[in-house]
Amino acid sequence: MELQQRESTSRFASPWVQLVFGVICMAMIANMQYGWTLFVNPIDDKYHWGRTAIQVAFTIFVVTETWLVPIEGYLVDKYGPRPVVVGGGLLCAIAWALNSVASSLPMLYVAAAIGGLGAGAVYGTCVGNALKWFPNRRGLAAGITAAGFGAGSALTVVPIANMIKTSGYEAAFLWFGLGQGLIVFILGMALFPPSAKILSEVKTTLKAAATYNASPRQVLKSPIFWVMYAMFVMMAAGGLM
Repeated sequence: MELQQRESTSRFASPWVQLVFGVICMAMIANMQYGWTLFVNPIDDKYHWGRTAIQVAFTIFVVTETWLVPIEGYLVDKYGPRPVVVGGGLLCAIAWALNSVASSLPMLYVAAAIGGLGAGAVYGTCVGNALKWFPNRRGLAAGITAAGFGAGSALTVVPIANMIKTSGYEAAFLWFGLGQGLIVFILGMALFPPSAKILSEVKTTLKAAATYNASPRQVLKSPIFWVMYAMFVMMAAGGLM
């Protein structure tokens, strides 16, 4: 009770502040997916493993980033967004720090799995938390949060490329990994679930159909879920290829 009261009175416990924090966290993990291509050739030039073998790490990253999100969502519902995002930020930092010293493919693959786990925790939590804070404007909240993922890559791709060129890919992995992970860690500490006041307002302003929360089993039995799932897979597959 004391913890809930302290969270509800925090100056950070407001919809727009939480949305901004979520967008920044998304921007910080974007390079783990969109910036990876910058590192492939430098790694191959050093170890001559072959680009195909190196890109297996990216496949591992994407799998762990996406397929484990339901479990991470369960943890958010049980423990709140803060520990999941904080843990995700630490995992992201560890992953890129490992990449900076990886001298074998297995080590590169382990780092990719750790990074995917961390990035998925941050991504899924930030989007879900935004939806909870903006129950009447879910599309807007989800769109702004997802936009942070692309914006983060657009803003940092040039600095990463420059650091790779001047200091080597190892330094880029290490310093960007530690910096991005630290920012996610700090902002993750300031993430809160919606206050009881907001949740009570939702119940009184929205219709019952809009506030209905289906169980995971009910979702899996819904045909529209599988239609949306197939659409998402086809869209993402083309982009990632």
